Amino acid sequence: MSTGFFWDERCFWHAGGNYAFTMHIGGLVQPLAAGGIPENPETKRRLKNLMDVTGLTAELAMQGAPAATREMLERVHPVSYLDAFKAMSDAGGGEIGHHAPFASGGYEIAAVSAGLAVGAVDAVASGTLDNAYALSRPPGHHCEADGPAGFCLLANIAIAIEAARAKGLVKRVAVVDWDVHHGNGTEAIFYDRDEVLTLSMHQDGNYPITSGALKDRGRGAGEGYNINLPMHAGSGHNAYLHAMDRVVIPALEAYKPDMIIVACGYDAAVVDPLARMQAMAETFGVMTTRIKDAAERLCDGKLVLVHEGGYSEVYVPFCGHATLTALSGSRIEAPDPMAPGLKPRQPSPTFDAFLRQSIDDMALQLEL
Repeated sequence: MSTGFFWDERCFWHAGGNYAFTMHIGGLVQPLAAGGIPENPETKRRLKNLMDVTGLTAELAMQGAPAATREMLERVHPVSYLDAFKAMSDAGGGEIGHHAPFASGGYEIAAVSAGLAVGAVDAVASGTLDNAYALSRPPGHHCEADGPAGFCLLANIAIAIEAARAKGLVKRVAVVDWDVHHGNGTEAIFYDRDEVLTLSMHQDGNYPITSGALKDRGRGAGEGYNINLPMHAGSGHNAYLHAMDRVVIPALEAYKPDMIIVACGYDAAVVDPLARMQAMAETFGVMTTRIKDAAERLCDGKLVLVHEGGYSEVYVPFCGHATLTALSGSRIEAPDPMAPGLKPRQPSPTFDAFLRQSIDDMALQLEL
């Protein structure tokens, strides 16, 4: 098994510039502010550092990739948006969408981030690697073709898919988004097409609050090829695994993709400040194992994970490490230091049964 890990130091240098973002979480939790954004480099840098310390890095095919070219970007984004983004970046940065700030050089760093996704998809689709992980930053799943949002400046996964399709490497791709926020950008880009199945499992009513409904199934040729699974706040380990078994895996089996791509956010974790879910590091490891098994059955194991959200500097590294251990089949572990305190906080049996029933009800409506 050969697992690639695509990363670039420049992605850690992306910043929110002078953006005065302040989020009041409540109680005695100090607001997130100081002229920056919650999407900060330390969650990703600490993941890479943890991998170095445990020895996992040495077991992976560590590599970079060229920045996405203008031609690649234009397959997804209109010239008008790219020109405006580049001009603002050259002028020192700013905010070009809803909660989508960047500093000077943001355009070039975003192209590097997208390039990592492109490189990972290309390597797996061509058979150079069995599977891969792209540590992309800034993230991309909220970015629509001409409407960046939610810290996302370019649609990384969509750009990678179109680059692979242009080379004839894939025909049918399934995107599974388990970031806690709805993957509205990926959904919008492929909403009227059947070459890409988009499936988002997210906290209901979180972000964006106006999208992600169960009833939104696609349009025209894409009808039935978009699936939303809006999950109740408080959903934990058991609910996420039930959603995988009851909705995600059956949808993949029905679609039969050439490749599976995961929009891999860790903000469904129990300690994340931007969500109210109760997943643990173990949850992400088990979900990765199950989707890897599905990929081996359906598409010769062709699986790529592209990093999205996750805002706990302390906990994201352990969630990511569990994911990469499962993806690569490594025996190196990074024991979850919070597990003893977090497991008692999982939903009660009664609430857990309610969560599972709500997923069953949605699966029936989705005809899965």
